[in-house]
Amino acid sequence: MDQSQEILWKIGKVADQAGVSVDTVRYYERRGLVTPVHRAGTGYRYYSPDAVGRILLTRRLQSLGMTLDEVAHALQAHDTHSGTCASQRWRLEAVRDRIATQLLELTAVLHDIDATLAACASRSCVLTTSSPGAGLGSVR
Repeated sequence: MDQSQEILWKIGKVADQAGVSVDTVRYYERRGLVTPVHRAGTGYRYYSPDAVGRILLTRRLQSLGMTLDEVAHALQAHDTHSGTCASQRWRLEAVRDRIATQLLELTAVLHDIDATLAACASRSCVLTTSSPGAGLGSVR
């Protein structure tokens, strides 16, 4: 089947099939993550059904913690056939390292909250104290 016979979908159908909003498809287009096959003189965007798979892959990579910039680079490697699972593994390892660091930071905040709650429970509520930084532990 040549391109003139290819089935094309309007943006609404692509959004519906991918389970996202039309605004999300437009945003992904602006970011270069998905590209319409054709744009009519009326402004309508027409996409290949493959755009749905690309959007779903983008969402999956985001759910793994990748930023849209990281997703764009991973998709670019995919598009140029320069990426293999082994050669792209470092992307996911970088995301893992970033999330592990964030987890450590959030754990420290959680401990500060627990200490503040314990102080409040013993009627030493630092939330109502007028002296700056009283009992708040390490303020970030």
